[in-house]
Amino acid sequence: MNKRIVCICMSVLLCLTVICMDTGTDVHAGYYEDNDKYIKQRVADRMKEMSWEEKIAQMILVKAPAKNAANIQKQYQFGGYVLFGEDFENSTPEKLRNRIYGIQKASKIPMLIAVDEEGGAVVRASRYRQFRSTPYASPRTVFSAGGWNGIVKDTKDKAKFLKKLGINTNLAPVADVAYDSSNFIYNRSFSTNAADTSRYINLVVNNMKQEDMISSLKHFPGYGNNGDTHTNLIHDYRSYSSFKNRDLKPFQAGIRSGCDMIMVSHNIVHCFDSKNPASISPKINKYIRNTMGFKGVIVTDSLSMAGVRSFTGSEGESAVRAVQAGDDLLCTEHYKETYQALLRAYKTKRISKKRINASVKRILMMKYRRGMNGRFAVRHR
Repeated sequence: MNKRIVCICMSVLLCLTVICMDTGTDVHAGYYEDNDKYIKQRVADRMKEMSWEEKIAQMILVKAPAKNAANIQKQYQFGGYVLFGEDFENSTPEKLRNRIYGIQKASKIPMLIAVDEEGGAVVRASRYRQFRSTPYASPRTVFSAGGWNGIVKDTKDKAKFLKKLGINTNLAPVADVAYDSSNFIYNRSFSTNAADTSRYINLVVNNMKQEDMISSLKHFPGYGNNGDTHTNLIHDYRSYSSFKNRDLKPFQAGIRSGCDMIMVSHNIVHCFDSKNPASISPKINKYIRNTMGFKGVIVTDSLSMAGVRSFTGSEGESAVRAVQAGDDLLCTEHYKETYQALLRAYKTKRISKKRINASVKRILMMKYRRGMNGRFAVRHR
């Protein structure tokens, strides 16, 4: 009787295997995709095949070149491209999908195709009617009209909208807690209340994960009532207690919810590090890792911004300093300068192999966890 049962089970398993071979499906795919041990092994195997030039390129998130983006990617193998308004303005959904497909086809490892689609003041795709009839509203407006259910619905809709275009990364949500309506970050923030913002971050991160959309909390450790680092070098003299009791809470909520990335600002926050902008601060990086317990990808705000470039003297030097500090992914407009600076730093041992490998591992782990483990940018359902 036992032998008969064993034979039946083996027959069933054989049939399943044949069916899966016919359909190109891995019997264990569903299990393995959610199994970190398996993913870590996949990442380790992939990293053994990568050159040091490819590893360095994987750490760079480039403003998408207007021309020859696929050929440039074929040459460098960057970790990702960021799309801005001009990439949507004179395009259509079909043209954009084809463009992204061509870019991904040129990639040995699927790229992050990223965008700032926060809603409200910052919308790159939905502002153009050929992509969406109305732009996505600000989180404040969404909540005012539909409460927390409205936030969930908006998050899911936004993720589905972006994924249909081939975009797999939204550089959102904004975790900054503004102090009042006069602050630079106010129109982009959810609330002046840290507890409400924390709940908002929790909902958004969890629902982005459900849609396999990569999230990025920004801008650590929180703009608060400070000015704009796009155009100025900003010094922040707030006390540590004000950060702990207010600004850091939404970031901690996002970490607990399993956010993929944390974007660091260029503010010089004196209670953490009085000598360096946050984006190139080893002290800030260690705080995120050791005190807050974040194990994901730390990404810089754009290194083209005056807030950090005026401090280091060049975009390339900012990139080197950011990697030395422990950051993983570098946002840049000038890919040649950034890439060459990192390559020189590697060859002259300003940046170690260990430092590079640690970041590349985190980037690939993030990509694989979000389904970016094959020839396509996202897992299709």
